[in-house]
Amino acid sequence: MSEGQQNIPRTEIEAFGEFGLIDLLTKNIKLKNKSSIKGVGDDAAVIEKDDDNYLLVTNDLLIEGIHFDLSYAPLKHLGYKAAVVNFSDIYAMNGTPKQLVIGFSVSNRFSVEAIEEIYSGIYLACEMYGVDVVGGDTTSSPNSLYMSITVIGNVPKKEITYRSGTKEGELLCVSGDLGAAYMGLLILEREKKAYEANPNMQPDLSGHDYILERQLKPEARKDIIELLKQNKIQPTSMIDISDGLASDVLHICEQTDLGVHIYEEKLPIDLATLNAADEFDILPSIAALNGGEDYELLFTVKLEDHEKVKDLKGISVIGHMTDKSNGRYLVSNDGTHVTLKAQGWDALKKKEE
Repeated sequence: MSEGQQNIPRTEIEAFGEFGLIDLLTKNIKLKNKSSIKGVGDDAAVIEKDDDNYLLVTNDLLIEGIHFDLSYAPLKHLGYKAAVVNFSDIYAMNGTPKQLVIGFSVSNRFSVEAIEEIYSGIYLACEMYGVDVVGGDTTSSPNSLYMSITVIGNVPKKEITYRSGTKEGELLCVSGDLGAAYMGLLILEREKKAYEANPNMQPDLSGHDYILERQLKPEARKDIIELLKQNKIQPTSMIDISDGLASDVLHICEQTDLGVHIYEEKLPIDLATLNAADEFDILPSIAALNGGEDYELLFTVKLEDHEKVKDLKGISVIGHMTDKSNGRYLVSNDGTHVTLKAQGWDALKKKEE
């Protein structure tokens, strides 16, 4: 090693975190091809297809011990979830997933039957959402399981929805309910620790079916995209909630240089989530804001669409976009303005012991 190399300062990855590292590595990218319409910075890349349509491309890398724990994640559910979370990215662009490519790396810890079980979950998801498996690659791994899923979709140009389209005064909406997947994860982690302490005990998962399903077998909100189109509502911006409501609404704010006010009383939280939060002595709003993996759609609509959207089943109006000077806040039930912080899932941030 040369003297110059020895003097180069070392920066730890955890100092940047996942999104900081992405920003660092991609800040100087310049698109060279006319067909590359949108690169880094949204739920999917956007590529010219024809006069009327864009191609959408998204990819997720899933690593054992980081993104999933095989001590409680059923193999078929794991395959299903790996596919569905990518479909969710395509729906977040107001598009439709069409094709899927699988990259798979596995060690000899796994039997052929185990691998088939994972693939059966992927195939089931593709059948449910009308997606074709069109290829991939399989290789060996030293000791763990790795999956890389790429999904290709389609969207009419006039319907494409980016994170960056909203304006001041527009309504912030969310599908479904929030925080359930996080509470399901806490239940699974609690029972895992109890089992490790006493392998003779049986996990107590009774009464938690809904939140466990939200964690282990989420669904992409194809139905919400269809509902909006049926009611002639074009979202002005959209993102799927993978990292937590706070983190993902801040992505929209950063893309638009706007502020946001979210109202705690408007957050949609299922009764099962409320009960689990009480069991763990956690504020339900904290689970909703920071839990992540809900894979609900967070989107904005024009103010004039309020009458159309306010009574749609499965959609809640939770706030509005503001001028940046008005801040990015959760307005709590007592009227306190709490600054939103990106505290959701970040695979590269150092975790506290």
